[in-house]
Amino acid sequence: MRIMRIVIGLATLAFSTSTLAATIYTWVDTAGVVHYSQQQPLSVDARKIYSEDIEPSKIGTHTPQKKVSTKVESELERSAKIINEKDKQQAKDICESAKHSLNVLKSQSKLNQQNKDTGESVVMTEEQRQAAIAENTERVSLFCQSK
Repeated sequence: MRIMRIVIGLATLAFSTSTLAATIYTWVDTAGVVHYSQQQPLSVDARKIYSEDIEPSKIGTHTPQKKVSTKVESELERSAKIINEKDKQQAKDICESAKHSLNVLKSQSKLNQQNKDTGESVVMTEEQRQAAIAENTERVSLFCQSK
């Protein structure tokens, strides 16, 4: 008797999927946006669809798009623009200094720099040297413009 109840219960559950289906309303607003809701909207001509009729879409069919990055102007680029417009001589001096520093940084592998806090001479690491090369290369590109 107990097994018969279980079999009848499972059969009822298997054939009652239509009772689990939900009614969904869909409509497009004036801006062209598609909306979905389980409650019928007021004063909108909505189309009635059933959840059992909706075909699930495949997973992973969306192709990733390359992000378009907007370039943010750095502090150095802003100051370079102002200096290039207002003081040509200062821009020329910065250009010459950056070229000289870049030449020294590229031609010498063991360099010392002065500690700003203590004033003592400290050996420059390779990472610091590469960062200084990158900074001075940017300064050359910003201040050494032939106009």
